[in-house]
Amino acid sequence: MERLGGFVLRHRRMVVLGWLLLMLVGVFSAGQTSKRLSLDFSLPGQPGYETEKQILATYGNGGSNQPSIVVVTVPQGTTVDAQQAQITSVMDKLQAAAPQARMVDYATTHDPVFVTQDGRSTYALAFPPKFTSFDQKLPTVAMRPVLEQAKTDTGFDWGVTGYNELSQNGSDNNGPSLLAETLLGGLGAMAVLVFLFASFLAFIPLVIAVVSILNTFTIVLLGTYVFNISFVVQFLIALVGLGVAVDYSLLLVNRWREERAHGRENHEAVLISMKYAGHAVLASAGTVAISLCSLLVIPVPLLRSMGIGGMLIPLVSTLVVLTLLPAILGGIGPRVDWPRIRNESKASRAWTGWARFIVRFKWPAAAAATAMRAVLMLPIFGIKIGQTQTDSLATSGPSYTQLHTLREGGVPAGVVSPMEVLIKGGDLNAETQQVITAAKAVPGVATAFAPDNDAWQKDGMALVEVIPTNETVNSSQAHVASAVHDAVADVPGVVGVAGIGPTITDYINAVYKNFPYSLGIIALVTFLLLVRTFRSILLPIKAVLLNIISVCATFGATVWFWQDGHGSQQLFGIPATGAVSFWVPMIIFAFLFGLSMDYEVFILARMREEYDRTGSTSQAVIQGLGRTGRLVTGAAMILFLSFLALAASPGTDIKVFATALGIGILLDATIVRALLVPALVALFGKANWWMPAWVAKVMRIKPEPMGHIPDQAGPPAAEGFGEHAAPVEFKF
Repeated sequence: MERLGGFVLRHRRMVVLGWLLLMLVGVFSAGQTSKRLSLDFSLPGQPGYETEKQILATYGNGGSNQPSIVVVTVPQGTTVDAQQAQITSVMDKLQAAAPQARMVDYATTHDPVFVTQDGRSTYALAFPPKFTSFDQKLPTVAMRPVLEQAKTDTGFDWGVTGYNELSQNGSDNNGPSLLAETLLGGLGAMAVLVFLFASFLAFIPLVIAVVSILNTFTIVLLGTYVFNISFVVQFLIALVGLGVAVDYSLLLVNRWREERAHGRENHEAVLISMKYAGHAVLASAGTVAISLCSLLVIPVPLLRSMGIGGMLIPLVSTLVVLTLLPAILGGIGPRVDWPRIRNESKASRAWTGWARFIVRFKWPAAAAATAMRAVLMLPIFGIKIGQTQTDSLATSGPSYTQLHTLREGGVPAGVVSPMEVLIKGGDLNAETQQVITAAKAVPGVATAFAPDNDAWQKDGMALVEVIPTNETVNSSQAHVASAVHDAVADVPGVVGVAGIGPTITDYINAVYKNFPYSLGIIALVTFLLLVRTFRSILLPIKAVLLNIISVCATFGATVWFWQDGHGSQQLFGIPATGAVSFWVPMIIFAFLFGLSMDYEVFILARMREEYDRTGSTSQAVIQGLGRTGRLVTGAAMILFLSFLALAASPGTDIKVFATALGIGILLDATIVRALLVPALVALFGKANWWMPAWVAKVMRIKPEPMGHIPDQAGPPAAEGFGEHAAPVEFKF
């Protein structure tokens, strides 16, 4: 770090100019990247997904995209059977209005499941075309004029419902633009930085963040020409990138100010900051990148691309922080550090007092923090993976009313999440009957049918539709999909089963059965990295275990808030989701594990430094927390505000992701880093710093003698850099 700092200081004009040119390229890249990001939700090799691919290739619709449901209710005193001719005529017009949709109703199946118990309501399933864009219109949009005319012509009550319709009806699909969200996060970061620095230095971390974000977009744009990168990455770059770059800058700038307050010459202060704070930044970035790289072992393109894109955020931010930032500090830093309201020559009195309190009452502090974490973890045991239940999508509106008309009439709730069995070749009629018989015998299945027309039998293939009794939109009911798959597997010609239920099963198999491998990779590589950083065995073990516990507590809080709905309606106007989306837990784990480890590294690295200087664990805790407490709290608040801005994005999944990270960061910076970590370090005493000689040799760690850290009272400030220096020009 010192050599890198020296190189940057000697060539600071070229470093600044180089980053300025790259930033201009990034301005162009940021505008082009979003156009090339992928909407790939594929699950290669999974049976449900592979079946869906064949269905979409043959029919162009259906699969896991839930159908729209056209509902009609005839007047009191008559029945659907009596008015079937008029209903069929309208259904034919609806099919003509949306020719890409595949429809099925009572007239084509004669299945009583299509008629309510009072005989007055019936419905048709309209399977939408393949999903290609978030701007894609549902089939019911094209059907709307026909439905309005049918109300006038027939006098019947016509309407539409379905999972997608309820989702659009019950949620706000509008939100601020990505630029507006980034600016909102930037304003929050600025407010915190002004409080922390109380000088114009507050602008420098934001400059670093802008350069980091724009250059990350450049690399991602180049990456889109090599492999698919998810659309979610643009939100991560803008807002997670903002928080990470500002946090890393905050650590380095704060240490530079501290060294300057102790009388060190400007360039010397930069070099010492690079040696200690720069090393901590590098270790922190390594843990974030490692945790995101773990997503690469999961055979899901969406998660892999988010892992690759997300990994670039800390790497690019670190490169900018360790080159551009020391160049700026080595040039105009002293002039920008005005007015000097805060004095960094001493540790924070409040945080030093808090640290002394924890050292004195370390056992109660550790017990209290552990108990709070345990309580937060409890809801995780009820987590459900999948999609939001229909009851949570909307509580009013036309789609809500039509769905409850069907439910009150005895139509099974699983009509919103049917499954499709694909059959290929052979005697299609005989095989479809075998599949229907086998599927109906499965517990949890309401009915199964196979219309005998060109829309359902095509190119030597046939589809059998299976309606479950309950919604199969999350892991609590996904077993029905597995049971249907097993029941029809031995029927000749069966290719597989597709639908939202099979998709949930595919995700569980592809993602969560591989999760132990991801966790193992993260834990092992992070442990090895931290062994070198802390020159200790116990501290890295504690850091990894506490991070896992911290993430589990965040999951518990997320389940309690979103899945169970304790606050989601009040804060976001969204009812309890009933489940957490497939990809959200893994991404939360990967990001939060790395980001929360940042604070562990910031605090423990300073404690290690203070222990090397004093030889006292108690003093290491007091001085380490006294020096880093305010810094870590401010950094956590900046990240929290960034995630708060991200939570303003449209879409419940993004809101869940953002709020989970925000809650996790705050809980981690308070309960864990400000309470549990110092308490445990105080409890373990000398054991914290134990490092066997053979491990040090293998890890190539050089032992450093006690007291090697210079006292915090350096030589007098060099001329032109002291507090009373003559004015200098703002130049590099």
